[in-house]
Amino acid sequence: MKVLELQQVSKRLGKFTLQDISLSIGKEYFILLGPTGAGKSVLIEIIAGIITPDTGSISLNGREITGLPPEKRHIGFLPQDYALFPHLSVMKNIEYGLRIKGKKNKFEVIEISKKLGIEHLLERHPENLSGGEKQRVALARALIVQPELLLLDEPLSAVDLKTKEKLMEELKRVHREFDVPVVHVTHSFLEAGILADRVAVIMEGKIMQIGKIRELLSDATSREVAEFVGVKDLFVELISQLE
Repeated sequence: MKVLELQQVSKRLGKFTLQDISLSIGKEYFILLGPTGAGKSVLIEIIAGIITPDTGSISLNGREITGLPPEKRHIGFLPQDYALFPHLSVMKNIEYGLRIKGKKNKFEVIEISKKLGIEHLLERHPENLSGGEKQRVALARALIVQPELLLLDEPLSAVDLKTKEKLMEELKRVHREFDVPVVHVTHSFLEAGILADRVAVIMEGKIMQIGKIRELLSDATSREVAEFVGVKDLFVELISQLE
């Protein structure tokens, strides 16, 4: 079943061009993997409705969303810096997603906070939170609106390795227990290997290859992909242990 479908999506930004992106993503944990400057964040912001594409179309569960503003897309978006409001408490930050939709429900905030293990943080402010705590708060804000799709832009880039391991398990649990498809942007093969059902390698604004991470490591379909994944041989053993 297709959840998200992109057809021939392009966007020119200065000297950079995102070129004819076509993707079909199901009810899965999907990772956009590529080096810095490849166009990963541009693509995810187009899906979120923050950037308008020059050409192409986007549909979500069969509904055309290309021209819709972000708040009407039924998409949860977790930006790279989490974008928490420093002057608001954790409770108010989480509740913000509901307010955009004209709702206000303290019970829902408490319930989702319990599911993510942050109910003890509700009266704190972002400046008093660790990186992992900030991520969980931002996740709660994105999930409280019951999105049809969850977008994560480099969600683990601001945490140390030990915290990253815990948060990867948390993201797997969120995907499973909230039953929400995920598109996750990263340059990390470790994240892709542990989290992804499928991976799309994006380089210089183009989708180069789509498949399981093991397939990309063992059967690259182009020289560019082979060179990109070739320096990551140490992950082959890791991926074999995961399956």
